[in-house]
Amino acid sequence: MNRKVIVGGAWPYANSSLHLGHLAALISGDVLARYHRLVGDDVIYVSGTDCHGTPITERAKKEKTTPKEIAEKYHAEFSEVFEKMGFSYDLYTKTETDYHKEKVKELFKKIYNNGYIIENIDNDNYCEKCNKFVADREIKLNCPNCGNETKGDQCDCGYVPTKKDLEQAICIECGSLTTTKENKNLYLELPKLQAEIEKYVIENENKWRKNAQNESHKYLKEGLKERAVTRNIDWGVDIPVDGLEDKKMYVWIDAVLGYITATMKYCENNNLNWEDWWKNNDTQDNKIYMVHGKDNIVFHTLIFPGLLIGLNENVNLPGYIVSTEYLNFNEQKFSKSKGIGLTILEALDKFDTETLRFHLIKNGPETKDSNFTEEDYIMTHNEITNKLGNFVNRTLKYKGLSEIPKGIMNVSVKEYITEKYTEISRNIENIEFRRATLSIIELLDYLNKYYDDRKPWVLFKENLLEFNNTIYTCAISIANISNLIEPFMPKIANKIKKYLSLENNNWEYIDKLDCIELNNIEPLFERK
Repeated sequence: MNRKVIVGGAWPYANSSLHLGHLAALISGDVLARYHRLVGDDVIYVSGTDCHGTPITERAKKEKTTPKEIAEKYHAEFSEVFEKMGFSYDLYTKTETDYHKEKVKELFKKIYNNGYIIENIDNDNYCEKCNKFVADREIKLNCPNCGNETKGDQCDCGYVPTKKDLEQAICIECGSLTTTKENKNLYLELPKLQAEIEKYVIENENKWRKNAQNESHKYLKEGLKERAVTRNIDWGVDIPVDGLEDKKMYVWIDAVLGYITATMKYCENNNLNWEDWWKNNDTQDNKIYMVHGKDNIVFHTLIFPGLLIGLNENVNLPGYIVSTEYLNFNEQKFSKSKGIGLTILEALDKFDTETLRFHLIKNGPETKDSNFTEEDYIMTHNEITNKLGNFVNRTLKYKGLSEIPKGIMNVSVKEYITEKYTEISRNIENIEFRRATLSIIELLDYLNKYYDDRKPWVLFKENLLEFNNTIYTCAISIANISNLIEPFMPKIANKIKKYLSLENNNWEYIDKLDCIELNNIEPLFERK
């Protein structure tokens, strides 16, 4: 029986262009989705653009436009980026769709009715001149820790202002000193959910990265706190509770529940039942992967599971947390304002899509912060060009060869390739993608050595039978390479399959090639 697999890629925030650090955090999702499809699993791979919240309204004010136009602009850009990078989403949507908003309100109301969302009265910052409550990002103060001016959410030094610190905050929009005023808000009662969340973490953390384990236990040890789920802003999802019509849903609850609403939408569009993926409680036939950067860990390991538990409908909780560390650029943090780094679209003007994917998986921040330089990327590109591109080229474009000759597959090569299927499969299912890429490099090294040791240029003159066996063995190897690299370099994999007239798309050893005519074989890569 095929496994039901959900791959959820973190929802990028629609207030600025995506850079290579975002790509490094999200690329694992596409590797997983493509691999699981190849092995025959029933995959739903979803994500979307996070369109709501204060940063988007701030950018709209700055650019003298509307939040909707800002969100639409970046949603279009994100969609273009993911298409160019070969991400195989089954549905890439956005939180601004009517479908998402209605479904997420239904889920919210169920959690509220179950008693896990409660009302509290807060003393929140209020601007008398603007006649409104102001969010933490809409006020500024001098940081009590470093003395520099900062917004109310968090200072660049890392200090998070307290409620008392914010009592003397200034409204950014009008420059007035803010006051405090009683304000009714709704809170997710995480303390009430802690025991079940903690049980979930303990049962699943062996499938998580270390950063996710450590971050989750830190919050659990401190004791989970009630977390506000409502905000006083105009842009967002309405709160489906009487008396709170002036408020919107906090984006973190809006976005993480998007994994459910996006699955629902995909299933409706394809005559499927979303519950087969989210409510099938046979864990052997169910895999849910959450793919994101380390700044999103607690939203996926504590808050999202808490919301799902709060539904009280036996919804499956995420089993695999695929959380990366940070990618730096030339030893510095990405910063648009300081001109540090490259957006993904800028990178695609300079780099090859397929080798960029491979490089970010092989050298990305899988378990620790990593660094991107153009020189390192070019080394990876040229390594793949030499080891894969040249092997394919000198096999399939051998001088005077018009078709793949009939031959006998070398037994040792077959055994080695078969071992690599098992090894790479194990690496991917253990969310060790770097090891999988290194296994691919090892295979390419092995096959190039086989080719050189066999010396087909000599065999062609002295032993045509062995020449045919050698080229046939290399051609079968190339066919299998197209399977093994497909999760990492899908466009190159498909190009190889076209060269060899391969119609299958399975994670299975290819043991036979008929006398395929070798027409229009072009180099897979251009050297940098």
